[in-house]
Amino acid sequence: MLFLAACGGNNSPSNVDVPGSEKKTDSKVLATGADLLQDKTPLKQFNTYLDGFHFYNGNMHAQMEAHHYVQQINEDLHQAIIFDGNGADARIMGVEYIVSEKLFKTLPEEEKKLWHSHHYEVTSGELIAPGIPDTAETALMEKLVTTYGKTIHTWHTDQQRNLPVGSPMIMMGFTKGGQLQPELVKARDQRFNNSTQEKRQKRSHIKAPPIIPGANAWEKGEIRQLTITHQADSANMKH
Repeated sequence: MLFLAACGGNNSPSNVDVPGSEKKTDSKVLATGADLLQDKTPLKQFNTYLDGFHFYNGNMHAQMEAHHYVQQINEDLHQAIIFDGNGADARIMGVEYIVSEKLFKTLPEEEKKLWHSHHYEVTSGELIAPGIPDTAETALMEKLVTTYGKTIHTWHTDQQRNLPVGSPMIMMGFTKGGQLQPELVKARDQRFNNSTQEKRQKRSHIKAPPIIPGANAWEKGEIRQLTITHQADSANMKH
């Protein structure tokens, strides 16, 4: 099972300021009332915080930090909401679905090309769970090292877009050293008082299983990306 993150937040601001008028008093009153009176059971299930890095499928140079708030649905499936920060001003960048090896093997071959492995993110120390003890984090990583993720970003705040405009994009995870920009890791580690190198050493006993064929398809030039198609274009494609 996953573990509750006790701290490690509110140190990474959003990448963008958004346009719009300041909240009016009545809006604040309505929000306060809703917070007190409405049930938020689905949101309460997102009880684990992971911090890692993504890049746009097909563009290794476009990289960003991603703050994941994760719910474990069962032993084989998790779902995560991804933010561009961990403070009150964080913007939702997208979502990630995480499946076990068992479920990944059942996916159609074309579907697998949309997914990435977590083997290197875990063993390299790039993926962290801020705020929980090392023993709990290690146990969590031992489970995640065998999993696969499908990630879609809907708001590209890394590109300084102050509104969620443009096409949603398929994201990927890093698979070997030298891919992730070191300045991103350095900045993250400073904010969290974390050492990625020490994490890597502490996880040296974690053995990454062989990657199931189909995952990390970008490594073989099999790039899959989302694009916006006009309805008229779609109709013409059918004839």
